[in-house]
Amino acid sequence: MSEPNDAKWTDPVIEAYKRDVDRTLLRDSLKLTPMERLAELERLVDFADELQHAMKKAKAER
Repeated sequence: MSEPNDAKWTDPVIEAYKRDVDRTLLRDSLKLTPMERLAELERLVDFADELQHAMKKAKAER
């Protein structure tokens, strides 16, 4: 087995996770400025809040 300081060495755990990562989303995110990324995060948090509110309302109406 190769050693970590060998130029060809790869961590099997990292390789396993890389299969499940959509790199196009990472590339798109990296094209944004930090402020644009924060704005995207705020939209995501707002959406999550809306979903939580809708779930609570649906449970209360049962």
